[in-house]
Amino acid sequence: MVGRRSLGRRFGWLWAAYAVSSYGTGLGFGAFPLIAVLVLHSGPTQVAALAATGRAVGALLALPLGPWVEFRHKRPVMVAMDLIRFAALMSVPAAFALGRLGFAQLLLVSVVVAAADIAFKAASGAYLKALVPAQDLLIANGRFESTTWTSTMVGPPLGGAAIGLFGPMTTVIADAVSYLLSALGIRAIGGTEPGPARTGAPRLRAGELLEGWRYILGHRTLRPLLVNAIVVNGLIMASGPLLAVLLLGPLGFSPWQYGLVFAAPCVGGLIGSRLAHPLAARFGQHRMMLISGVLRALWPIGLAFVRPGVPGMVLIIVVQLGLVTCCGLFNPLLATYRLEHTDPDRVARTLSAWSISSSAAIAAVTALWGLLATVTGPRTAIAAAGVLLLATPLLLPRRAKVSGKKLTGVEGAA
Repeated sequence: MVGRRSLGRRFGWLWAAYAVSSYGTGLGFGAFPLIAVLVLHSGPTQVAALAATGRAVGALLALPLGPWVEFRHKRPVMVAMDLIRFAALMSVPAAFALGRLGFAQLLLVSVVVAAADIAFKAASGAYLKALVPAQDLLIANGRFESTTWTSTMVGPPLGGAAIGLFGPMTTVIADAVSYLLSALGIRAIGGTEPGPARTGAPRLRAGELLEGWRYILGHRTLRPLLVNAIVVNGLIMASGPLLAVLLLGPLGFSPWQYGLVFAAPCVGGLIGSRLAHPLAARFGQHRMMLISGVLRALWPIGLAFVRPGVPGMVLIIVVQLGLVTCCGLFNPLLATYRLEHTDPDRVARTLSAWSISSSAAIAAVTALWGLLATVTGPRTAIAAAGVLLLATPLLLPRRAKVSGKKLTGVEGAA
């Protein structure tokens, strides 16, 4: 089977490192808000600030990291970012044990982890392009995507049970240790990697900070894809807290019902990611990206019509299953398309600019939709996000061409 095709021992270690950190993140999902509420007795404003500020400030701090990563070997950068995340997260239970944990530390840790996440993604994307042959990139990205959705489906329920039995610090420790194990897995990859585009430790020039955005905005296919990504991700993520308020408040959903309606549909992400390669091989990579990009925009409007009880649970599960399946199909296609369309000496800067843009947009749209929900109510704000999402397919590129040349299987290979 194509989905079981071996991509080599080195990719196996990279995938294993990704898997262990993904499951750790899944176990630790929601731990910081719980710590803020249960341990530090923070209010809604502080909890919202914790979520938004981590993304926004982390993205700002990551601004110089794209050029910095570009001109260095990628594996040491990935190991360093894993160790930084391990140390930052472990500082939380350490401070708690000493009776010194405060809200400011949670905020600082969330910022550090967010910035390290962006640098790690930039380095790992560039490393993957050099490690895997161009024709196998979609298979590799599909495996990463399936791991993401599996850990999302399994991790939070197990993490919730662990928090109930042992307290919220347990999942923070598990998340931290997963980054340490990831660093060990990346070290075990061995072998050599291509030298960076520029050797030594040159001074970072101001113009290089924006090189990733210049490259994307000057590219006829990456530009609309970035705009599409930041709008879609922003609107989907902004609806999440509002839906939680609606379900757990006026509609009377219990916590286990709330967890179920979002955990169960994650199986769709696994299905979509497994279908990405065979569907692209049969119908074409660009065509399937366009189709799945259109379909994922059609589902979220249904969340505005949720009702109490079992009918409401069924509606959310159906809508989320459709959305997650389309996202699971679209994401590896987008990741592969983006790597294939990016010059090898600009991958880290391009991926860094992409992640920073996405994080900043999610933070901004989440804050804006929070204000909208205050004025109109959460249901109306969710409906507004769904309506706007219906227009996002217009931002997808209609042609699989770059500068008049059709993309081939080896174009842009490292």
